[in-house]
Amino acid sequence: MAKEKAYQSRVQPDTTPNKSGGLVFGKRSFMFILIGIGLIFLGLALMSGGHMPSPDVWDESLIYSFRRITLAPIVIILGLISCVYAIFTKD
Repeated sequence: MAKEKAYQSRVQPDTTPNKSGGLVFGKRSFMFILIGIGLIFLGLALMSGGHMPSPDVWDESLIYSFRRITLAPIVIILGLISCVYAIFTKD
């Protein structure tokens, strides 16, 4: 039987500490995350409501307004994009 030769791994583990003080994200990333969360809450606030002044009268313009159907989802999507950008960028 042939004797097998043991090979040493060339991959060295990265044991250097993080240069930013141990945090994964930097100041700029946290700023974009907070802006994104703020935009998401703003979009949810724009989408809320729908109270009819009178229970006997149905007013479509209150429920299906531009603010609730178009503007609020766009603001929420911009907030999500801001959060994703903050996560994937490197400071």
